[in-house]
Amino acid sequence: MARTTPKESAPHEAAQSDDRPLYGRIAALLLDELRAGTIPPGERLPGERHLAAYFQVSRETVRQALEVLRRSGAVSTDRRGSHATLPARPVAAPGTPAFPLGARSADPCAVDLATVTWEAPPEEHARALGLAPHRPTLVHRYRSATPDGRSLRTAVTSFSAVALAEVAELARYRSRADGTTPAQLRRAYDWMRQAGLSLHHRDSITQLDGAASVRVTRRVHDQYARPLEITDLVVDAERDALVYEFTLPAAG
Repeated sequence: MARTTPKESAPHEAAQSDDRPLYGRIAALLLDELRAGTIPPGERLPGERHLAAYFQVSRETVRQALEVLRRSGAVSTDRRGSHATLPARPVAAPGTPAFPLGARSADPCAVDLATVTWEAPPEEHARALGLAPHRPTLVHRYRSATPDGRSLRTAVTSFSAVALAEVAELARYRSRADGTTPAQLRRAYDWMRQAGLSLHHRDSITQLDGAASVRVTRRVHDQYARPLEITDLVVDAERDALVYEFTLPAAG
């Protein structure tokens, strides 16, 4: 398969004002190439040596940048290990949004961490879910941060008794809710739909006092108006952008 070379320019020079680590800036520039179609899906990326020369950085920096893109799913590595290939992504029917909706950062270098606990939820969550005071439930915590540890966004989700009773996949997490075991729960909304629940959500967005952050409070209920979950998502508006992306099928 022929290799495709990124467009001839010096994008690394334009990125010097970026405060991200150098490998993070290179990862972002490569991602821009991929999104622009300069390197079509399925084409092999140039080798590390070529990319290092192109971006005028060390091969180690290129390796770190490719690792960032591998973790995000933008590239995959073949058995030879010295090159990366874009996974071909066929056009698919619109799917269920990943949970928690809006939590993934727009920064390609962001590192995600998510865990679950079995505990009494925040008081406002308990009221929204109709839970008795101090009654424990499954609580999901999500954090997205830059590689140097700066927090971009956090999300805390509490699930209702209805969700845990009717969605077997969620209920199974109770035995792993120790606060340390990674638990992304990306398919939580899929599991709810497969359990026969329709999902209706309402988002309220407010700016936090004295901070350049916004809070998104999401309440999800089913077709019987029973609460399923409530999420508080906090985004650092100075460092990140809150983006909602969705696809609607054509009529008919």
